[in-house]
Amino acid sequence: MEKAYTLGLYEKSMPAWLGWKEKLEAAKTAGYDFVEISIDETDEKLSRLSMSQAERLELINTMKIVGLPIRTMCLSGHRKYPLGSHDPAVREKGMEIMKKAIQLADDLGVRIIQLAGYDVYYEDSNEETKQYFLENLKKATEIAACSGVILGFETMETEFMNTVEKSMEYVKLISSMYLNVYPDIGNITNAAKTYGINALDDLRAGKGHLVAMHLKETVPGKFREIPFGTGHVDFESAIQTAWELGIRKYVAEFWYTGNTQWMKDLYDANKRMTEILDKQCREECVK
Repeated sequence: MEKAYTLGLYEKSMPAWLGWKEKLEAAKTAGYDFVEISIDETDEKLSRLSMSQAERLELINTMKIVGLPIRTMCLSGHRKYPLGSHDPAVREKGMEIMKKAIQLADDLGVRIIQLAGYDVYYEDSNEETKQYFLENLKKATEIAACSGVILGFETMETEFMNTVEKSMEYVKLISSMYLNVYPDIGNITNAAKTYGINALDDLRAGKGHLVAMHLKETVPGKFREIPFGTGHVDFESAIQTAWELGIRKYVAEFWYTGNTQWMKDLYDANKRMTEILDKQCREECVK
């Protein structure tokens, strides 16, 4: 029976020294449906935005040969080059990154770009940075609309946009089907603890605008490199709520940190999330 959902794997869960063929093969072997490509603030990852046409075609060919696609993009390069920066040169670089990321997504067949929910990161946020961010966000959404690529805000670890409710403020201001929310349930869980709110109610604040969900473990005050099962995220309740809200695309987000048994980590994460997702499928069939 055809699955009613797709579960992707975050690229950084695998060793950086693997080539794309090896990464795609590892993800496929571990049972994932696609890989999420990372475009972070490092020069190595940002250079991907300048891949030649031949390199893009080679990657597409590799996806076809392996039988596993890249279908989402985690675009965190704006942490270094934010759209709301006080510096016009940095904002210009941020928009250049945005344009190139949309073009790369279009070329590779990536459906969704997860957009970092920062006006600025290494600078102080104020009304000016928020205004710059809004202006450039509108331009970015129009560019994405031209290519039919969906942008989805990631709920981040900073106060600017660490909840779906905050993300929705900008989604409503832009008011385009090409700008939505791609929540990170680990970050939302931490925000919920901080503010004394309900993480599931926060997810519901994005009803009709949730394009996918990051499945990531966290503990209070820590947002990365927490092994599944050692944190405080209630994945079963989160997936059940996300499912009810119409989310059918999920990505297991975790990091390779030097563990020689990294392939086992891929299997374990897949098994953990697939069991919950399959349960949702069964329960839906019974209704």
